[in-house]
Amino acid sequence: MKKIIVPIDFSQYSEFALETAAIMAKKNDAEIIALHMLEMSTNMLVDSGDDQQMQTVFFLKLAEKKFNEFLERDYLKDVKVTPVVKHFKVFREVNDVATEHNADLIVMGSHGASGLSEIFVGSNTEKVVRHSVVPVLIVKQKPVNVQFETVVFACDFSEAMIEPYVKACQFFENSNSNLKLLYVNLPGERFKNSAEMESTVAKFLEKVDGNLNKINDIHYISDYTVEDGVLAFANLIGADLIAVPTHGRRGISHFFSGSIGEDIANHSTLPVITFKI
Repeated sequence: MKKIIVPIDFSQYSEFALETAAIMAKKNDAEIIALHMLEMSTNMLVDSGDDQQMQTVFFLKLAEKKFNEFLERDYLKDVKVTPVVKHFKVFREVNDVATEHNADLIVMGSHGASGLSEIFVGSNTEKVVRHSVVPVLIVKQKPVNVQFETVVFACDFSEAMIEPYVKACQFFENSNSNLKLLYVNLPGERFKNSAEMESTVAKFLEKVDGNLNKINDIHYISDYTVEDGVLAFANLIGADLIAVPTHGRRGISHFFSGSIGEDIANHSTLPVITFKI
């Protein structure tokens, strides 16, 4: 990991993301691209009037000053930080910045739902997740443990999950992270007996790994929803991070049924990282 992008909106949550990125950057000797998206109308940027130009310059200088002050944090000492200001407010453009700088990861803060309202859904964080081709790490609180020693990767072990699984393995291969693969069995039409689950997993492992060496390392849990199963299992094993496959521009993956990824990202107190399908 060499470059980490952190979109900054001056909120407490973007500071959580920045501090998390700083810890990861120090660990990996990586650079942080601190991105501020200046919400300025097109008219302000193209209007040729003297008053309008003066107003535009004023806001640009004000934003630059505030941005630089925001980056004066003790935890950023000894970390290479490159500030970038973009004059747009379309959050899918974050992916363009990630591509331009050949970034390995985007770290964003999010309110989540915390049992109240679905703030994540439709938020800027979700918009970034939808368009990002690189993993997006979503954090909701001040970082305590960024070692991510135990990571839960839940999927239905279908062929569509091969690409995000491979990306997740590659992302964590140089760390000490232990990737726990999880199958959540649901009641009703999607219920599978033990033999059926094991057969599905075996076919998946044969395709992606070429062997069944991990067959005994797969975890199975039964619950009423995938979200409940994933969160319960993560809590049971003391996980540090939950990994979620995503469909990119079509929104967060409905890899079983319903908005699974959105629910997990909303209600998990743990950080969530997404990998595009």
